[in-house]
Amino acid sequence: MESLAQNKMRTLLTMLGIVIGVGAVICTVAIGQGGSQKVQEQIQNMGENIVFVAAGSVNISGVRMGSSATKTLTVLDAQAIAQQIPTVARVSPGVGASVQVINGNQNWYTRVSGVSPEYFPIRRWPIERGSGFSQRDVDVAANVCVIGRTVAEQLFGSQDPTGQTIRVKSIPSRVLGELSAKGQSTVGQDQDDTILMPYTTVQKKIAGIDWLQYIMVSASSAGDIDAAEHQMRMLLRQRHHLRPAEDDDFIIRSTNELVQAQAQTSRVLTLLLASVASVSLLVGGIGIMNIMLVSVTERTREIGLRMAIGATKQAVELQFLCEAVVLSMLGGLAGIFFGSIASFLVSKMLHWTTVLSLTSIIVAALFSAGVGIFFGFFPARRAAHLHPVEALRFE
Repeated sequence: MESLAQNKMRTLLTMLGIVIGVGAVICTVAIGQGGSQKVQEQIQNMGENIVFVAAGSVNISGVRMGSSATKTLTVLDAQAIAQQIPTVARVSPGVGASVQVINGNQNWYTRVSGVSPEYFPIRRWPIERGSGFSQRDVDVAANVCVIGRTVAEQLFGSQDPTGQTIRVKSIPSRVLGELSAKGQSTVGQDQDDTILMPYTTVQKKIAGIDWLQYIMVSASSAGDIDAAEHQMRMLLRQRHHLRPAEDDDFIIRSTNELVQAQAQTSRVLTLLLASVASVSLLVGGIGIMNIMLVSVTERTREIGLRMAIGATKQAVELQFLCEAVVLSMLGGLAGIFFGSIASFLVSKMLHWTTVLSLTSIIVAALFSAGVGIFFGFFPARRAAHLHPVEALRFE
């Protein structure tokens, strides 16, 4: 430390490369992990282990009509899934339509979804004010609804919509409650711009159909999603009397694919950011090696004197190696401090979630020590192999 303190400015400038490198690694990894966490929260916000079954395509004289063209998905299918598949926790039939909703002199064009009471826990969607509808409301096709935050603001402003009556298309419907705000989905859709009603009401009084457009299913656990998909596919093919050569007349999707894709993207992004920032560490290491070589040249007589009075090659090598490691470790500690501060400022100023990882801090500290050892080894070895007599003669 005394040796390093003799040239304070040179020591500080040498450490600067390591400080910037470690700080950049910690900050960029925090940004990447924050983005990953934000994506995970959005995916979890979609619902609990969701498996989505939708009406599929139909082939008419060789012409494929596209998705949602079949009418074979029924309420009995939803009931069979709930009763016969053990890996399924909850099931909600679903139908939907785009409608104009009116309250007094206010109106709004939105999407109405006909669902069952199980839809709320499947989507992890609590009700902020009022209550949801019951199974009895489904059984009698009651004219009741629960509205999203966006619809409530458009029709009622700041007033409490609970207990009010609105017209959904041409059907007077009593508002039982208001959903808590969910915000935008991962594809940018406003999830709060919606109205939920009993699916029987939407089927009979709004859409005018007796089949389902989709079935929303919640698997018992994340590990059961693949099994639930397979079991549902087998059950529905059997119920729809499809031969082995025939295509499915339904579509099954789950959040697993989205989770895996987003996780892979986040890993690649974090690795890319950390790799770019690591270049600063390399530059800092080269700076340490350069300064240590200069230091060896400047202290040649000192090295010769030490070796003349009994210092071994290992002692001289260890001395310079320790100086290089101390330089890099001090720079690493300062980099951890400034990287943490930078992560906090990014979070506050840019409103971007950052996650400081203990693993990234430990890796950065070890990496900075490794830089000191790697780039300090050659100057230390060069010092240790100086001939004492030639060193003493050096001017």
